Amino acid sequence: MSPGMSLYSVNAIVILSSDDGSRIFSKYYTPPHHAVQPGSAATPASTSQNPYPDKASQTRFEKGLLAKTAKQNGDILLYDSRIVLYKMESDVAIYVIGGLDDNEVLLYNVLLALRDSLHLLFKQSVDKRTIIENYDLVALLIDELVDEGIILETDPTIVVQRCSKAPSQDTVSLSRIDPFSEQGVNNLAQLGKTKLADWLRQGL
Repeated sequence: MSPGMSLYSVNAIVILSSDDGSRIFSKYYTPPHHAVQPGSAATPASTSQNPYPDKASQTRFEKGLLAKTAKQNGDILLYDSRIVLYKMESDVAIYVIGGLDDNEVLLYNVLLALRDSLHLLFKQSVDKRTIIENYDLVALLIDELVDEGIILETDPTIVVQRCSKAPSQDTVSLSRIDPFSEQGVNNLAQLGKTKLADWLRQGL
């Protein structure tokens, strides 16, 4: 590992509309040790990992990024002193962005994991409408891949299993269950069984 490489490999994950360049999803990461404390002046060291701290700078970067990649045939380029890995899917462009010293092979694996996880999750073509309609699920999926810029998982099967399990377990919202319907009774009973099993395992 070169001196410049960091555990915080991912600077940003961005999904744009390839039609008009509008933002569909974006998440920019700033490592905790580089975060600027309130009231303190920003230094080059504190901003080196995320040079796009506000929406205006992010929008400029994203517009330029789409304009640049629209003319390319590959899936990797250097842009604005960043390594950019990208894939075009239907009417969206998916980007994984890292620093110049980061491992492009590792970043490419994150990109492939993201793309393949989306395909597995939606079982159809990955497009703008599907991502917007399932925004919360996409955000959860990306959080399973990367946390604070740290790569957590690159196996799409594992990522999708974690995302798919969530709604059927403790995250079931009681407010969304109609207790007077047959399905509502079944859902409440299943939720009760899950809680009971948890309490028994914990010895309560």
